[in-house]
Amino acid sequence: MLRSLFSAFFSDLAIDLGTANTLVYHQDKGIVINEPSVVAVSFAEEVEDREVLAIGNKAKEMAGKAPQSIQVIRPIKDGVIADFSTTEAMLKHFISRAIPSRSLFRPRVAICIPSGVTEVEKRAVEESALSAGAREVFLVEEPVAAAIGANMPILEPSGNMIVDIGGGTTEVALISLGGIVIANSVRTAGDQMDEAIVTHMKKKYSLLIGDTTAETVKMHHGEAYPSDNKEKITLKGRDLIRGIPRTVQITPDEIREALQEPIRGIIEVIRQTLEKTPPELASDIHDRGIVLTGGVAQLKNLDLLIKKETGLPVTLAENPLLSVVVGTGKILKDLDTYQNVLIKRRY
Repeated sequence: MLRSLFSAFFSDLAIDLGTANTLVYHQDKGIVINEPSVVAVSFAEEVEDREVLAIGNKAKEMAGKAPQSIQVIRPIKDGVIADFSTTEAMLKHFISRAIPSRSLFRPRVAICIPSGVTEVEKRAVEESALSAGAREVFLVEEPVAAAIGANMPILEPSGNMIVDIGGGTTEVALISLGGIVIANSVRTAGDQMDEAIVTHMKKKYSLLIGDTTAETVKMHHGEAYPSDNKEKITLKGRDLIRGIPRTVQITPDEIREALQEPIRGIIEVIRQTLEKTPPELASDIHDRGIVLTGGVAQLKNLDLLIKKETGLPVTLAENPLLSVVVGTGKILKDLDTYQNVLIKRRY
């Protein structure tokens, strides 16, 4: 009752602190932040002397275009904090934008992290959020949050298989009775796909393209399984031999071939997880299949390829990019029900 009376002053937040994007879910307003996990800082040899110039969309616009005096940093690497001070600045910025100015209380914050991260990495996430203004921090494993966000019945005594493919990591988990039975996390995901496209352009065309260009190609033209699309793709970059700008045209088939290695890595970790599935839960997976979440799960025909390789039904979540943060928000809204899915601190 008191909670409802003072709801205007509470601003609990769920945060998907992703390698590529950070999403913030407000308990009453839904998703209020969805921006790149990118920070632009003035260059300095001493980390303490760096000045934050831009965060999120504005910082990403500067990537590859900034002078030497400005660094454009992605402080989250492979799903965990690589640059503590920059992550703290980014979190402070997003939290201050998400909470109402009239709020009298610091927010409780739930943050999802990859399964299998170390205790040191967990502590770094928690301390970063506390330093950014949270009064209390809850940690949730990404595949659990993704499954809840995809409306999977994870609290029931049945097998639920989730594959969450983000920017830095792919999380594969079998969940039953609110807990992870088997989990595998590999650092093969969207970033590695972008790198594969950049490498392909270097090797075949001696053309250097930026990471942002590679990401755009992947999102708009990438495919995991052959389609009828034969439309040529125009790419601009720098000729590595002559050192001048150049334009080339490539086909979707080339992009698909370039993406094969990272995609095979994702399929392999799905197979490894299936091989370890207890027989009592294997029948559930056979009937229910696999649910895909994460931004890279939207890669064209990826669901068809995984279905072909595993022989199981494969479903794309309704909002794959939002599943993790929505699931984290549901946990925060009903902590009593989801108490057992929270990561217990050991430090």
